[in-house]
Amino acid sequence: MPYIHLRLAGTLSREQKQQIVDEFTATMARVAGKPREYVIVNIEETREENWGWGGVLLDELE
Repeated sequence: MPYIHLRLAGTLSREQKQQIVDEFTATMARVAGKPREYVIVNIEETREENWGWGGVLLDELE
């Protein structure tokens, strides 16, 4: 049972999440031969202020 965990800074719309889940699932089915119904995708959104890069919070880099 494939489990894909996507962690990102910021947020996505529901439509974007649906497209990502569909495309990740399709890729696992096509490339790895896994049945679509066995693929689990977890999307974890984290506020940008909770990520640091090079000593700076990500929300300060924009």
